[in-house]
Amino acid sequence: MRAWAPSGAMAISIEITASTVQRGDVIQIGGQPCRVADLFHLPGGAKRLLFESGELLTMHTRTRLIALRMQKVGVRLHGVSPSRHRR
Repeated sequence: MRAWAPSGAMAISIEITASTVQRGDVIQIGGQPCRVADLFHLPGGAKRLLFESGELLTMHTRTRLIALRMQKVGVRLHGVSPSRHRR
């Protein structure tokens, strides 16, 4: 077994919709974490998510879910400017 090595990324919890979901997002469904492997666009703005396990989930335009997304360390989050907060 390999030793753990830091990757320079951290998981953040975000709200996702059909328009913001991305490959690699991890969504907990029925207590099981499911990683999005592929996305298929459907009519009306909906998306069909294919998980690594082979299961499918359809997200309609009004569907809102919480997902874990990997964020590289050092990447600015929305609306936060370090230069504005320096004194």
